[in-house]
Amino acid sequence: MEFNIEMYENLNQTEKHNIFLKELEIYLKDETDILANFSNLAAFISVFFENLNWSGFYLYKENELVLGPFCGFPATTRIAVNKGVCGAAFTKQEAIVVASVCDFPGHIACDIRSKSEVVIPLINKGKIYGVLDIDSSIHSRFTDKDVEILEKALELLYRYSDLDKLLVGKKI
Repeated sequence: MEFNIEMYENLNQTEKHNIFLKELEIYLKDETDILANFSNLAAFISVFFENLNWSGFYLYKENELVLGPFCGFPATTRIAVNKGVCGAAFTKQEAIVVASVCDFPGHIACDIRSKSEVVIPLINKGKIYGVLDIDSSIHSRFTDKDVEILEKALELLYRYSDLDKLLVGKKI
């Protein structure tokens, strides 16, 4: 497959979101390797959403969140499930949008450029596998609409990928 982001430059946000989901599904539906699908999802998010400096996954392994596929600068490799935004989203099992990371108690700084963050837990069929973590260098970057689109992208990932092949996760 050949990918050309220039095709999407002059679209409004709604059009871009729709194409993001359609293109993502094309990439996910015929791939059986879970890590390839996680990697492509991280890349799609990085390309289609503006003003991001990091997008990727932390996967639940041996009672902690371990760095998975991502796009961006090097990151913290292990996070306790009760630490930072990632740990809070994992523990609460709900998406967390942080307008200003400096205001989040215990925020884990990986990239000093990060000003805001959204973390969405990976929950499928009664099991939590980790979190999707996205950072921006702009305060208040993430909206409820972003969360909605990202959750739809995760639903595609779940549809086309067997998360149990990751050998991670925790029954909830």
